[in-house]
Amino acid sequence: MTQPLKIVFAGTPQFAASHLSQLVGTGHSVVAVYTQPDRPAGRGKKLQTSPVKQLAGAHNIPVHQPVSLRDPAAQEALAALRPDLMVVVAYGLILPQRVLDIPRLGCINVHASLLPRWRGAAPIQRALEAGDSESGVAIMQMEAGLDTGPVLLERRCAISPADTGGSLHDKLALLGGPALLEALEQLVEGRANPRRQDDGCASYADKITKAEARLDWARPAAELERRIRAFNPFPVCWTTCDDGAQRLRVFTARLEQGHRDGAPGTVLDTSGEGVLVACGRDALRLQLLQLPGKRALPAAELLKGQGELLAPGKQLGR
Repeated sequence: MTQPLKIVFAGTPQFAASHLSQLVGTGHSVVAVYTQPDRPAGRGKKLQTSPVKQLAGAHNIPVHQPVSLRDPAAQEALAALRPDLMVVVAYGLILPQRVLDIPRLGCINVHASLLPRWRGAAPIQRALEAGDSESGVAIMQMEAGLDTGPVLLERRCAISPADTGGSLHDKLALLGGPALLEALEQLVEGRANPRRQDDGCASYADKITKAEARLDWARPAAELERRIRAFNPFPVCWTTCDDGAQRLRVFTARLEQGHRDGAPGTVLDTSGEGVLVACGRDALRLQLLQLPGKRALPAAELLKGQGELLAPGKQLGR
C-alpha cells in the first residue's frame, strides 16, 4: 500500500458489517461510520442497533445516524471529516450529488449482483427468484443514478439449485470483502480501470414486499420453489391452512414434476418426505414448515401432532 486512505464507511445490515470488518484490518483509517437510525424491532419493539453500529462500537469508530443525507447539517458534518473515500454497502439511504462530491476520490459501492443485472434494493432475492445460474459482487463508482455508475471490478460465483437467500448472501459476503480491498489498492495506486455499464442490459431488483411472500398455488411449482428459496430467511413464504384460520410458513420445498391431479393448493399426499401440494403446473413437496407460535419443523414431525391440518384433500391458501 503506497498511501493509507481516510475512509468513511456507510452501511447497515450484516452484509455491510462483514465488509467493514475487512476494512478495519487494513492500514486504511476508517474515520467514521454512517448507519441507519436505531429502530424498534421484535415483539417487544425495543430499539435495535444495526450490525454495522455494533461492529463500529467494538472498534471505537465514531458513529453517525442521520435520518437523511439531504440535510445540509448532515452534509456539513460529513465534509468536516475530510474523507478521501466513502465506501457504501447496503446503507439504505440515498446519497445526493452533494454527498457524492465530498470525498476526494468519490464514493464506491459494493453491490450484490453482476451489474447492470439487478440494480436496486433486493438483488440477491431477485436473482434466485428469476432462476439465474450465477451471481456475484460489483464494486462500483457511485453516481446520481440508481446503481448506474462505472464498475471498478467484479467477482462471480455460481448459484446452486439448493441456494437460498441466506446461503447466497453468505457467498457474496465472502466474495465482497476481498474484492473491496483489491478495488482500494487499484484506486490508491492509480490502476483503476472502470467500465461503463450497458444500460440496455439493466434489470431492476425491486424491494421485497410481505405481500409477495404469500404463495399463489395457481402459479407453476418451479416458480414457487424458486421464490421459497429466495425468501428464506426473510420474509419467508407462507400460505394458509385450517380453512384459512392459520398461517403456515414454508421454509423449504422440493419441485415434483408430472403431477396434474387436484386443484391448485390441494394436498395430494403426505409422507416422511413432506406434504405434496398441487400447483398450477406440477407440484411442490413442502419440507420445513412453521405454524404460528411454534418453531419450524420438518413436515414429518409437524404431521405427527397436526396431521389433520394437512391431510390429503385439504385446501391450502384459502
